[in-house]
Amino acid sequence: MSALLEVDGLEVDYGTARALDGADLRVAAGEAVGVVGESGSGKSTLGAAIGRLLPRQAVVAAGSVRVAGEPVLDLPPAALRRLRRQRLGFVFQDPIASLDPTMRVGAQLRLVLRAHGRDGRSGRDGSERPDGREGRQGPQGPDGRAGLQAQVAFHLERVKLDDPRVATAYPHQLSGGMAQRVAIALAMAASPELLVADEPTASLDSQVREEVLNVVFALARQAGTSIVWLSHDLPAVARRCDRVAVMYAGRVVESGPAADVLGDPVHPYTAALARSAPAVAVPGVRLEPVPGRPPVLTGPSPGCAFAPRCPFAEDRCATERPEPVRVGAKDVLCHRAAELEVIA
Repeated sequence: MSALLEVDGLEVDYGTARALDGADLRVAAGEAVGVVGESGSGKSTLGAAIGRLLPRQAVVAAGSVRVAGEPVLDLPPAALRRLRRQRLGFVFQDPIASLDPTMRVGAQLRLVLRAHGRDGRSGRDGSERPDGREGRQGPQGPDGRAGLQAQVAFHLERVKLDDPRVATAYPHQLSGGMAQRVAIALAMAASPELLVADEPTASLDSQVREEVLNVVFALARQAGTSIVWLSHDLPAVARRCDRVAVMYAGRVVESGPAADVLGDPVHPYTAALARSAPAVAVPGVRLEPVPGRPPVLTGPSPGCAFAPRCPFAEDRCATERPEPVRVGAKDVLCHRAAELEVIA
């Protein structure tokens, strides 16, 4: 499969702190990729860089991001807006903060639909996109306003919000789960080619979390949308994603098919992370936390950033940056990957 998203050697600094230290990522069309790692590993910075949504203080020191072949970091403003509008969708951690507090939910959806020519006035259904894909627009009415109202109701119903009062509510009048579904409806109304979901269920309880994830992945399958899901929930990522990328200290240290990476990890960090997941804990057995603390980088790591915490580290790990090693279907960023595959 050809790559829809290509991230190569991306380095991002916030002042003296380094958030990404040469991150690489590939996502194919229609593929769901989970990006996992401890807090501070660079997941959110990577997700923001995909749409060039980094904060002002962020400095891209090196590397590139391409979406459908377009150089995201080098696009002029008009081309960047077009790329975001036509190809990208985002769902953020805090649903209330991601919505406009001064506008009713229906009004926000109408803005999105109008921006994509889906206001019911043109009479088009399944209008053709630049790449030949058809948008999922839903029913269209006989006149502009009726068609637009029908579109709003359709997109809210797709995310299991069929109460008509939701469209007239302001974001602060919704529960966290309802607000996140509205955010998903806004992101998926344009049938984006790539959806970046940054911990979309972090603030929700377990039952609502599963319902929201079901909605996200069902809509993505219907639209043929690729997903980059940034998460701490390893078991859920293993169940829902085709591939997994494990991040540590601003680099992807292991990537490959989800079942292989999380079920039979090679990199010592991936193995330690999998053992520390609460969902896989055996009753009565104490969880093993990842030993030590994540590093705070102030520049390029001279060697393997995990070396101080790694039980398999050797002298060169502190001074030589590891390069990816192919182990079966996985790419592993470790000097001893071939040896550790046998141990695993």
